Amino acid sequence: MARWFQSFFKPPQPRDALGDRGENLAARYLRNLGYTIITRNFRCPVGEIDIVARDGKTLVFVEVKTRASDEPTPEDQVGEVKQHQVTKAGKFYLSRYGIPQPPARFDVVAIVWPEGREPQIRHTQSAFEGTF
Repeated sequence: MARWFQSFFKPPQPRDALGDRGENLAARYLRNLGYTIITRNFRCPVGEIDIVARDGKTLVFVEVKTRASDEPTPEDQVGEVKQHQVTKAGKFYLSRYGIPQPPARFDVVAIVWPEGREPQIRHTQSAFEGTF
């Protein structure tokens, strides 16, 4: 059987179970704060945003980082490259609004969730400036 044909029958890559649980928890946490979740896992040609939400009149692009331990901290995992990637995806998302665009910010929700223990959630509003 041709290799390209066999590729259609490969099992899907396993999802990151801890990451998925963290994103679900982050969305629930933000909803409890009064945010409206607009979309999750927004993908576009220039990148991906974990959660797009509305906090009042402000669009919030949320990067969620979930780790089993706090070393290194999840917030430290949102470095310059990741910030730039999220910024590009945010700019793409905002382009759908025309002018004037709504105010926007970039938040980070960091979750430390050791196995068998309760998760710790840290939410940093305006965690970084857009690199437009």
